[in-house]
Amino acid sequence: MGTPKQLLTLNGRPLIVHAVEAALASPAWPVVVVLGANTEKIRPVLAQLPVLIAENSAWAEGMAASIRAGITTLRQFSRALDGALVALCDQPAFSAGIIAQLAAAQQASGRSIVAAHYGGKNGAPALFLREHFPALAALTGEEGARALLNGPAEQVATVDLPELAFDLDTLGDYERWQGGTR
Repeated sequence: MGTPKQLLTLNGRPLIVHAVEAALASPAWPVVVVLGANTEKIRPVLAQLPVLIAENSAWAEGMAASIRAGITTLRQFSRALDGALVALCDQPAFSAGIIAQLAAAQQASGRSIVAAHYGGKNGAPALFLREHFPALAALTGEEGARALLNGPAEQVATVDLPELAFDLDTLGDYERWQGGTR
């Protein structure tokens, strides 16, 4: 993109702030933000927000390294947490309401993983109960938690969230979003 996408603006706020504020507006607590390649540029925009920062020095490895860093920080913060929500900042439609839908699906289904479903696949954001922390902490590679999200139906519930199919991976995606075409 030529610039850290976390700092692209959405309604006058950086994407990372949009995602953090959505998490902070939900019952999810604590909120951990994993920073990698552009930590020194992104950290200042989070300075006034009540979040834990996890620095991912292995960011070039891919999504799994970020998940490991986040789970490690959560486990250091408290051994009593029930679960973890893994979310991305490049989904403009992400909101506290989406977090509530995932939590409600977990309560209703009793499943230990609840994934957003869009574009014909399961993906982030996703809620993982504590029993999956060891598997999340052991992930490697670019695919992140995809294997867990597509695990056995008795473990994984899904919530149809087609609005999350649009994410900002390129400058063209961002320009389409800003222009109102998706």
